[in-house]
Amino acid sequence: MPTDRRLYVGPSLRRLRRERGLTQSDMAADLEVSASYIALLERNHRPLTAELLVRLARTYRIDMTLLAGDGGSDDRARLEGALKDPIFADIDLPALETGDVATNFPGITEAFLRLYTAYQEDQLALADRGVEDVAGDGSSEAADPVAESRRFLAARRNCFPVLDDAAERLVQEASGQGGFAGRLKARHGLGVRRVPSRVMVGSMRRLDWHRREVLLDDELDNASQNFQLALQLAYLELGDEIGVALGDGRFAAESGERLTRRALAGYAAAAMLMPYTTFARAVEARRYDVEGLARQFGASFEQTAHRMTTLQKPGQERVPFFFIRVDEAGNVSKRLDGAGFPFARHGGGCPLWNLHQAFRTPRQIVTQWLELPDGQRFFSIARTVTAGGGGFGRPRVDRAIALGCAAEHAGRLVYTQAPGAPGPESATPIGVTCRLCHRAECAARSAPPIGRPILPDNIRRTTAPFGFE
Repeated sequence: MPTDRRLYVGPSLRRLRRERGLTQSDMAADLEVSASYIALLERNHRPLTAELLVRLARTYRIDMTLLAGDGGSDDRARLEGALKDPIFADIDLPALETGDVATNFPGITEAFLRLYTAYQEDQLALADRGVEDVAGDGSSEAADPVAESRRFLAARRNCFPVLDDAAERLVQEASGQGGFAGRLKARHGLGVRRVPSRVMVGSMRRLDWHRREVLLDDELDNASQNFQLALQLAYLELGDEIGVALGDGRFAAESGERLTRRALAGYAAAAMLMPYTTFARAVEARRYDVEGLARQFGASFEQTAHRMTTLQKPGQERVPFFFIRVDEAGNVSKRLDGAGFPFARHGGGCPLWNLHQAFRTPRQIVTQWLELPDGQRFFSIARTVTAGGGGFGRPRVDRAIALGCAAEHAGRLVYTQAPGAPGPESATPIGVTCRLCHRAECAARSAPPIGRPILPDNIRRTTAPFGFE
C-alpha cells in the first residue's frame, strides 16, 4: 500500500521567492493563492500540493526537482556547519535535533544563521582592531574598505550558493546561444569587438551602450577575455542575486560595499566559467590539480585556484582552501580564507613560507608543509602568476599566489602523492607574523614578539636577531 509522502519545501520556496525579488503577496498573486498560504508554506506549516508544484514550475520556469527535493538540506548543512564552532563545544547537539530545527523551524534557522554570520564578522573586526592597538600607538584607523570586504567574504567562507545556482542556470541557457558572446547578442543586443589597447585607453573591458558593443582589449589572453565577458553578463543579468548575497552586509564605508559588490560579480563570473556542479566533480577526479583543471575549463591558474576556495556549498563541500596573493615586496593584494589559516592582518608574513621564494622559480609550483606555533599543520602550493603584458613593451606585474589546506585534507591532493613527496613530519615551523610569533630561536625574525623583554647583548649575543628574557 503506497505511503502518503507530504512535501514540505519552506526554505526552497522562500529562496526561490527572494532570488526573484518577490514579496509573499507578489508570489501569491502569481500563483492565485493567498499571501497567508504562501507564509504557511514557507514556514513548513503546510505541505506543497502537486497542483501548486506544477503551477510554480510553469510560472517561474524552474525544474520541479529544485523544489521537490529535500527543501531544508542546504539550511540544515549550514546549521550543522555553524554548530561545529568551538563556542558550542560543551552543548550536546544531536544531528537529528539539528535536522528537525532546520526542517520544522526554517525562520528560526535563518535568524540563527544571520546572527552567527554577524558574530563571525564582529570577531574578525575585533581581531583587526586588536592587532592595531597592540602593534600601533593605540589609535584606531579609519574604516578600511579592503578590510571590510575581506571580513564580509571570510565570515561567509567565500561561498555564495545563490550566485552559483544563478550562474549555472545562465550558462545552461547560454550554451544554446553560442556561448557568452552569443548570449550578449541574443539577450541584450550587444556585439563583442576586440580593439587595440590604444583605443581602450587603460581599460580591459568597456560597455559601449551607444554602439551596442562590449569592447575588449585585444592583448588579453583567452582566459581573461572569457572572464571579462562572463563578468559583463554578471553585471547585466545577476544584479538581483548579487544584491541578495550582499544584502546582510554591514559597511561603514561606501567603498567597502563597492569593493564587495565587485568581488561578488567576479565570483559570479568565475561560477559561469567553472559551474559549481561540474567543477566540484572535476576537482575530485583530478585530485585538485590546479593546472589540469585550468586547462579543462579554459581558465587561468589564478582563476582556478581562486574558484577552488569557493567549494563549500552546503551538502556539496570539497576541500576547504585558503588563498593569498602577494607581490615581491610582500604586499597582499588578495586574501581568502576557507581553511582557518591565521593570516597576518597587518605587517608582513613569515619569510620562511616559500610563497615568498616562489619568484625565484617563475611559473613553477612549489609545495611546503607548514607548522604554526600552536601545532596546527597546513599544506600549501605556491606559484607565480603574471598580469598585463600581451605585447612587446607592455607593462606586466608578477605576483605569487599560494593555495593551501589543513593537514587532514592534504592526502586528497595530487601534490602530496608524487613519489618521494615529503610528509607532514617535514613541516617548516612558521609564524603568523614576527610580532605574534614566539619562536625565540628563529634566525629569520625581523621584529621581537609582543610582550617579550629583549636581553642586552653586552655580555652575550645570540645567533638569532634578538635574545629574550
